[in-house]
Amino acid sequence: MASAQATEVFNCTPAQFYKIVSDYENYPEFLQEVKGCKVLKVEGSRKLVEYTVSVVKSFKYSLWMNEVENQEIKWEFAGGDIFKTSIGYWKLQEEGGKCRATYMVEATFNLFVPGPIAKALVSVNLPNMMSAYHKRVAEVYGR
Repeated sequence: MASAQATEVFNCTPAQFYKIVSDYENYPEFLQEVKGCKVLKVEGSRKLVEYTVSVVKSFKYSLWMNEVENQEIKWEFAGGDIFKTSIGYWKLQEEGGKCRATYMVEATFNLFVPGPIAKALVSVNLPNMMSAYHKRVAEVYGR
């Protein structure tokens, strides 16, 4: 299983950051590799979200997003082209008027991918993704 994790402090409150990370359908506006994102089903605090992503090639997958408002979003794999499994989370904490956000993802692939390459596929875009979230916070909240 390949995994990646990052923790960063964002210039907004956990509630503000939660609004951005739980606004799945607007991901294509600021996450370059996300070409489409659609909420397919809502069951209480769970949402089935389909992602269309382009990294080297385009592929689709769906995740069940389990939300605890302003605190965390955990996900688990529901189906798709490339992954066999995928789990992860965003955990949000208050830190001096800002948001400390921890992102973690673990995935296995449908086809054989050597360990180091799998790790690279899961983590290669993490710095760009975090940068995109910092920019989104600045755009939305002017910070």
